[in-house]
Amino acid sequence: MTSPLSNRRRSKTPPPGETGQEALYLRSLSDRQVIVAIKLRDGETVRGWIEYFDDAMLRLTREGQPNLFIYKNQIRTISEAGKRRNPRYTGDAGQEAIS
Repeated sequence: MTSPLSNRRRSKTPPPGETGQEALYLRSLSDRQVIVAIKLRDGETVRGWIEYFDDAMLRLTREGQPNLFIYKNQIRTISEAGKRRNPRYTGDAGQEAIS
C-alpha cells in the first residue's frame, strides 16, 4: 500500500518555464530608453539602448556605431548603465519665451 504523501509528490506540476518577467523587464528598459551594457557569451560587452525585442533576439541601438541584432542565446547578462539616453535636440518646440 502506498502512503497518501507519496501520491501528492507525484501529482505536482513542474514550475512554468516562462514567467513573463523577461519581457516585462525588456519592455521597461526599451520604454525608458535606458543605456544598458550587454555582456555576450564570448566575453565582449556592448552598450546602447534596446529599441526592439522578440522571443529570439533584441535590437541594440548605439550612438555613432552600427545597430546590433543580438540573439538572446548569445547574451550572458544585461545590466543598466545607470542613465537614460540623451534625446535628440528637437528645436524650440514646447519651450516658452522668457520676457
